[in-house]
This record gives sequence, C-alpha cells and structure tokens, in this order.
Amino acid sequence: MISVQNHPLQLSGNKYWLIICMAFLFSACSPKIRKPANKNPDGQGKEKEIEKPAARFTQANISLLIPFRLNEINLRTATKAEVDKSAMAIDFYQGFKMGIDSAASLGLNFKVNVFDTRDSNAQIDALINKGTLTYTNLVVGPVFPQGIKHLMPYSIARNIPVISPLAATHPEEFNNPNLISVVNNIDLHAGKIVNYVAKNYAPENTIVVFINPKTSSDEVLARPLREYFKANKKVFLVQEYPSVFSMETKMQKGKQYVVIVTSSDRKFVVPTLDRLVKIKNKGYDLNLFGHPDWIKQNYNVDKLQALNTSITASYHVNYRSAAAVQFIKKYRVAFKFEPSEYSFKGFDIGFYFGKLFAEHGANYLKYLTKEKYEGLHNSFNFLHDEKLGYINTSLMLLRYKNFAINVVE
Repeated sequence: MISVQNHPLQLSGNKYWLIICMAFLFSACSPKIRKPANKNPDGQGKEKEIEKPAARFTQANISLLIPFRLNEINLRTATKAEVDKSAMAIDFYQGFKMGIDSAASLGLNFKVNVFDTRDSNAQIDALINKGTLTYTNLVVGPVFPQGIKHLMPYSIARNIPVISPLAATHPEEFNNPNLISVVNNIDLHAGKIVNYVAKNYAPENTIVVFINPKTSSDEVLARPLREYFKANKKVFLVQEYPSVFSMETKMQKGKQYVVIVTSSDRKFVVPTLDRLVKIKNKGYDLNLFGHPDWIKQNYNVDKLQALNTSITASYHVNYRSAAAVQFIKKYRVAFKFEPSEYSFKGFDIGFYFGKLFAEHGANYLKYLTKEKYEGLHNSFNFLHDEKLGYINTSLMLLRYKNFAINVVE
C-alpha cells in the first residue's frame, strides 16, 4: 500500500491536472501489494497462532520524504512555471512507485507513506513530532542536503536507515552511520578518472595536466585528483595551470597529454575547448577529461569528439536497451507522459531496495554490500563505512563518439 500524507498524488493524466488533484487524499494500492491480515482485538484464538512465527517479515514500511512544495501552489491560478517546481518530486515518486510495485510481485507487502517535506526543516520536525516515522523500516529522502542533515539526529537515535536519493554531497558532511548514499560524490569521480588513466596510459610517455582556475568550486574536483594521483602506484608527471593558454607555451611534441579541466564554469570552459581543439590540430597528442557537470551543460559536440572527451557520470540511460524501452512503455501507460531523469532514478531505488526487503526481510542491510544491481540509470555497488554509512561506488565513464555519448567502462 502506498499512503500519501499531507497532499495526494494522482497516478494518471498530465502533470498539471495531477497537481490540481493533489488536494484530495487517497491511497494507491498495487494488486500485488497485499494488505496485512487483521488481528483479533481480544488477543485470543487465531491471534496467538499468527504471532508465533515472530521472526517472519511480512510487511516493509517505507517513508518517502520529497518536496512537492504544494503549499506554494495556488490550485486555482497555478502557472506552468509554478507547477514545474513540483515536477522533480512527482517524477521521482511515480518512478519509485513503479519500482516498489515490481518488487511486490516477489510476494512481500509494502506500505509506503509519502510525505511532502515542502523543502522545510520545520515540516520534517512536524513529521517526527507526530510519530509518523517511528515504525518505518527505511526512510527515502529528504532529497536536499539540508534536510538530510536535519534528519540525522533522529536517524541515529532511532537507528533508522536513511537513503540520500539525489544529493551528490559527500557523506562526511552528514556523518550518519545509517546513511545510504546512492549518488556518487566528487571524490569517487576523481578516483574513477585516476584509475582509468593509470590503466590506459604509460607514465613514461604521458603528462597529466590540470586546467584549474583555482576558485573554490574548481578545487572541489582538483583536490581529490591530486590526492589520488599522489597515492597511485604508477607515478605520472602532473602539471597544473590556471588556463590552457599557460599550458600551451610549455607543451612538448612526442608526449601524450591527459588534460583534466576541473571547472564547470561555462564562461571558462567554452574558450578552453576552442583553444584545446586548435592545439590538437597542431599535432599534439591530447585527450580530454571534463568535469562531471558538463554532461548537462550542452557544449559543442564536434569539439568534444575532436578532443576524445571523457566524462564520469552517475546517471546515463541507454534508451535502446530492452529494459529501458519496456520501462518507458509502462510509464507512458500509467502516467500519460514521458519519464524524466528522476523517474528512472526513482524506479531503480524503489525496485532495488524493495527486492532486498522481499528476499531478506528485516535483515536487508546485511546484503546491501553483497548484492550488486544493474539498473536503468546506473549500477549499485555499495561499500560500508562505520562512520559514513553505505556508499554507492558504481560510476560510469562516458565518451563522445559518433555524435552520441557512450559508456566506456
């Protein structure tokens, strides 16, 4: 059973009608999600027989905390721009529901309570004070770092696992041993780049160059890159320049260059790409690695291909795969519009954790580091840290080729 709290969600029609219909409370139940048997109120007869196998896990209680922000929308006068503020939460919820429904086919009951956090810590406090999270087996959300931090003391005190479903924030900022981080943090991106370079380039003929303007945001990627290259068994010559123009004056013919741009500032990146293409056209052997944020910034594909550009990513859907095609068809039938990035993410999280519950019951956390998952948008491969919780280490390296972006590894 999926129970929607605070405000409801309708499961069909376009998003605008969906928002308008949220004023009516409802419960959406999958035919494969069975209601738990009613207990005899006097505690006699069959009640005792049911309680005997106490260790059996018959229902997973999940709390989904996402910011629909319906309190900010006037249902009578809502514009498309106002409705779009809730689109991410709606898409994630609908994908998550499809994932749970699929996991329910394995035979376990699910009760999913859905709460509108309104992106407000006060709203999270209200949920805690009402006791609505007391008996949950798993909390999914909040989706933004400040909400995850705010929930941390309660999670630790109650020993309730909390999934961070969309934030790429490093788990050190939360310091919650019960946290499950799904999205890869920037240190993992840096490690992926360094490991790939170490496997595919020879140190004696390769020069690694960081193009790093050294703003605080640029250092977020540059810092772990330095640390990983320093710790790597293969010793590369690593140079660092504030711009590609500074690098150009010191380049050597006959060397293979791995250029890593640590910036995602479009005003800096565009002229950097222009200059790198000109340098490569002069005969230099040069391969580029970009910042993870580039994947959503729409740079010139011809130039990215010319530079053999690679980008690490925690999200990529192969729309030609049979699994993706099937999901899209089912999503269209259920909701009458196209799935977004958040729909795919919601499905993978709902199905993976639902499947863990169905197969392992209350002991599902013991199997989190043992059972890998090949999802629609990414894979899950968790490691456990006693202080930081469970961290998904699965990450893709994508490369621009033939006017498409493909998974390299």
